[in-house]
Amino acid sequence: MDKTQSERSQPHSETVESIKLAIENELKKGVGEISVINFVEMLIESAYISRASDIHLEPAEDKVAVRFRIDGILKDAFSFPKELQPEVITRIKVLSELKTDIHHVPQDGRFKAAIKEIGDIDVRVSVSPTYYGEDVVMRILAEITEYTLGDLGFSEKQINIINNAIKKPYGMILANGPTGSGKTTTLYTIIKKLNTREISIITIEDPIEYSLTGVTQIPVNVQAGLVFATGLRSILRQDPNVIMVGEIRDSETASIAVNAALTGHLMLSTLHTNDAATTFPRLMDMGVLPFLVASTVNLVISQRLVRVVCKTCRKQRKMTEIEMESLGDLAKKMMSDQIFTVGPGCSVCEYTGYNGRIGIHEVLEVNDAIRKLIVNRMDAGQIKQEAIRQGMVTMLEDGLQKALLGVTTIEEALRIIYD
Repeated sequence: MDKTQSERSQPHSETVESIKLAIENELKKGVGEISVINFVEMLIESAYISRASDIHLEPAEDKVAVRFRIDGILKDAFSFPKELQPEVITRIKVLSELKTDIHHVPQDGRFKAAIKEIGDIDVRVSVSPTYYGEDVVMRILAEITEYTLGDLGFSEKQINIINNAIKKPYGMILANGPTGSGKTTTLYTIIKKLNTREISIITIEDPIEYSLTGVTQIPVNVQAGLVFATGLRSILRQDPNVIMVGEIRDSETASIAVNAALTGHLMLSTLHTNDAATTFPRLMDMGVLPFLVASTVNLVISQRLVRVVCKTCRKQRKMTEIEMESLGDLAKKMMSDQIFTVGPGCSVCEYTGYNGRIGIHEVLEVNDAIRKLIVNRMDAGQIKQEAIRQGMVTMLEDGLQKALLGVTTIEEALRIIYD
């Protein structure tokens, strides 16, 4: 489930339209008459009630385009005059406590924005210099709710495997996938299950996305020399039971993480791999010896986010023979009755047919057979085949199963897997 959108109440189309109208009326004023403070507030409010996860301010030669990322897809929202660009950027920098007189290097910050009838929300800011001036990307970080693994899209079988893995006092649990695939939400949900007064949980993150009560969270600070590797060394001297490292990016971090998992710590982290089986050769490429990989990794979760069919306009239809022929063999086998769910579009989903996102996953449990393949340096394909033989459901199968159940569409499941 989309960590930045799914917990929000569904917006009323009247509310979305009213804030858009307010922005349009503000922009009709002369540049000198526009209240930049009000404009930035309305911009963030409009994005929030539209369920956007990110706001892009993209400068061009004669204007600045505003785009919202909704359910993972960037959509044009509106544009504002080029003359307003310096004032809007400065206002965002002031809110984020960034240096307003520096324009030639990237800057990162965050601030809290007040949304009517909602309260404060966290906004993470990235400012970068471009050919037409600075552009801004703002990520909206709404407070996460008490998710369960089921809410995130895991099946009952997958949940049982994860629950068995987190009961072990040591070893590694890795969540894999591209940026924006919900890995952090998955790890936070696991941490919340583990979080009791009997154990110590410490994380090092870049950046800290949400505050977790009872968990010690350390932010990466590159300028001060606090990166994942140095932070992890420090954490090991803090007597933790559970450690979360935001990402294993290099050989040094991988080596320290593996040693921590060997010495009685439960280690949670993420990697950027295409599927679960690729995790093992990836760690070996980072210099971790095969027997150490086999000894420490207990579980690998690989995931993507698919858009959910709009509940307001959803309906079933029969697939044509041409559409059936266009599917792969697995899809054709699973969709044999040719009935599937679509969303024709309505005002609630802004005529996209989708509203919200949910995860599709593959959960690879490392057992003796898998360990033997890792030690013998077998490739990812052989490891994946053995995991499937033992009952692992691939992401493609999970996506098509959710399409069969009417949660998403076939096109969406295939798009996410093959894009």
